[in-house]
Amino acid sequence: MDSNAVAGLSATEFDSLRDIAGAMIPADANLGAPGADDPAILDDIVKSVGRDLPLIRQALAEIAAKSSGAFAGLDRDKREALINGYYAGGGAAIVALGRVILSAYYRDDRVLLSLKHEARAPFPKGYTLEQGDWSLLEAVRKRPPLWRDDRKELAK
Repeated sequence: MDSNAVAGLSATEFDSLRDIAGAMIPADANLGAPGADDPAILDDIVKSVGRDLPLIRQALAEIAAKSSGAFAGLDRDKREALINGYYAGGGAAIVALGRVILSAYYRDDRVLLSLKHEARAPFPKGYTLEQGDWSLLEAVRKRPPLWRDDRKELAK
C-alpha cells in the first residue's frame, strides 16, 4: 500500500487497477507468463502512473461506473467484454491506462523470457527485426506535414 500513496491512488483505486490489469493481461501458464496483476508488475504499474494520474483515475472511475461498481465480481468474459467495449470507445483516459499497464508488463523479466527475449533493455545491443514491407509507408511519406516547419521561418 506504500507505493499506492506515492502514486496518489486510494485503496479502492488500487484494487480496481489490480483487477483491471489482471483482466487486460491474465496470467498464461502455457507461456509461463504472469498476469499484469502480479504484485511485482502491479508495483511497477503504480510507480509508472506519474503525470497520467488524473487520466488513470478517470479510466478507473468510468470502468467502475460501467460495471455498476461490481467489476471484481464479474466473470472473466464479462470483464473482458466491458474493457474491450470501453477501449473501443477511445479517449485519452483508456489510452493512458492501457499504456501504463502494457509498458510495465513488458518491462518484467519473466514476461520477456516467456516471449523468448533476453531479459534486458533493448539498447545498446538492440534486437534484429524482421524486415517488413516498407512500401506501406508511402502514404505517410506523401502526406503533407502535420506541423509548422519553423526551419522555413529561420531561412527567411
